[in-house]
Amino acid sequence: MKPQMMPSWPDATMHMAAQFEDRPLSRRAALQTTLTATAAVMAAATAAPAQPGPAANPLRASPTLYNMKKSINLWAFPYPERMNLRQCLQLAKEAGFDAVELNYDLDNDLSPKATAKDYAAIRKMAEQIGIAISGLCSFLFWPYPLTSNDPAKRARGLELAQLIAMAAHDLGVENVLVVPGAVHIPWRNDHEPVPNDICDQRARQAVGQLLKTAEKLGVYLNIENIFFNGYLLSPFEMNQFVDSFQSEHVRVHFDTGNIMQYQFPEHWIPVLGHRIRNTHFKEFSKKSTDHSLETFRPLLDGTTNWPAVMEALRKVNYTGYLTFEYFHPYQHYPEALIYHTSDALDRIMGRKG
Repeated sequence: MKPQMMPSWPDATMHMAAQFEDRPLSRRAALQTTLTATAAVMAAATAAPAQPGPAANPLRASPTLYNMKKSINLWAFPYPERMNLRQCLQLAKEAGFDAVELNYDLDNDLSPKATAKDYAAIRKMAEQIGIAISGLCSFLFWPYPLTSNDPAKRARGLELAQLIAMAAHDLGVENVLVVPGAVHIPWRNDHEPVPNDICDQRARQAVGQLLKTAEKLGVYLNIENIFFNGYLLSPFEMNQFVDSFQSEHVRVHFDTGNIMQYQFPEHWIPVLGHRIRNTHFKEFSKKSTDHSLETFRPLLDGTTNWPAVMEALRKVNYTGYLTFEYFHPYQHYPEALIYHTSDALDRIMGRKG
């Protein structure tokens, strides 16, 4: 639907003023009427409704254009085995992404081995390519959980989380994804289950310690929702956890796919509201009988109600990154996944004509 065309405000003002020409008004009253008409027209022109997207056919794309940014996680690329970091960033740029989310590991470009100088070089490279870094993510929260029964693993996990926050600062990145703890980690056989109350105590203690570093560095600890780990399983629990720190530097990294097994992302978003600082878009199918990491799939090949998700995000005034997260680069022609994801996000966001 095209927005109704308004006359330019000078023409509209003259038109309104002309209606009073035949009435016996004083000069002062006529001037006041003209000024009032001018103000009314200008207010109507600036109070525009939600922008319609370029697509008129809802079978092609969202009819609404959403003011959010398009990002993709580095796990969707064949990195580092077949592509280096520069090649990945360049491909993301060419495919039309606004940003890439980078991952911190024990090796590779972002790791304990990297220095502030290395991160400065990565930041400069991204700027030269013309692509932003939407945040830092890490799978290290699973082998080194912040709530592990093993004190050594807890200590290592906290050390790595602090290093990730420092890396984000050196990269000029504000968003750090944090997995605060886990009762259970079903894909690891070296994790001893942690009682719920103990998990909660340890998670709060760990995030409290990390918060001191985050506030000094100016980065945000964004707590991710995950149904696999048996912790923070409702938006109300998440809100209570985040709000308990009474700091703007503890927020939410909302993941659509991580609750799709039993819940619905469009139900969480209104409850989380302004706490959402970053997002992961993961596709999931409720038709699947596989409840492992393998259940996630390329965007639009699932049962997620993306129009409802986007409307929920718009209503809470979210204008940040929508980051596709996927763990399996295509074995053949891996660029296809990147371009498909870019196209799918364009359709979800109303960018596609």
